[in-house]
Amino acid sequence: MKTNPVLQSPSLNLSGDSNAVTTYKRDAHNYITQMFAEQMPAIETGFFSAHMSKNIIVQPHWHTNVNELVYVISGEVVTSVFDPFTQKLMSYRLRSGQVSMFPKGWFHWIVSMKDNTHFLTIFDEPTPDIVYGSDFLRFTPKEIMNLAYCVDEQKYAEAALPIQESVILGPPPGCKKAKSSSQEKNSTHRTINHTPESVAQGNNIPAQGVFHQSSYAPHGYSDDDYEWVKASPYNYYYPHSSSHYQP
Repeated sequence: MKTNPVLQSPSLNLSGDSNAVTTYKRDAHNYITQMFAEQMPAIETGFFSAHMSKNIIVQPHWHTNVNELVYVISGEVVTSVFDPFTQKLMSYRLRSGQVSMFPKGWFHWIVSMKDNTHFLTIFDEPTPDIVYGSDFLRFTPKEIMNLAYCVDEQKYAEAALPIQESVILGPPPGCKKAKSSSQEKNSTHRTINHTPESVAQGNNIPAQGVFHQSSYAPHGYSDDDYEWVKASPYNYYYPHSSSHYQP
């Protein structure tokens, strides 16, 4: 059995304060602190500690060298990850004590559903590599987007222009959102075309078809301000347990 040489040091330290290093601060209520090998050399894992308000997002990103476990301490989040094998988006709504994971290299993000949400993202390596979606968007030339995806060059350049730096917690302060096409529609009824996958339960939620927005929410979904009726990626499962939690 190979012994970590750090453990043989006469100045060995086996404690630390994850509040001492702020990784990123959007404002007083939305910030991330950390504990990794740089702070405590004996550690062979590591984590970010995130504090977030409602509707703040840990922007889309992926890790090239680590698996990630999300553990909710307080509040609620929706975690979403793209499964490259099934080509499906897997989303879960988590409350205190519940977990979800992101496999190494899988594209993912986390949205806070309530104010004063606090959660940990725990890694199986002491130093995770991170590739930010914001960097992908702002550094990919418009000509490449056009060549690869037939995207209009000028429209892409205009859409990506507000992204001037790496975004960790979004939206950026002062962001003025344009109305989405779904918000502009006045239809009372909407159709869900996306059926999320549940790894824990190994089954699908049946297709719901057309439903009345104000009076009906399928089992496992929510009709809160997250507006799941307006965009299919916001559909999610509750984690598998003996009894389903309903907000």
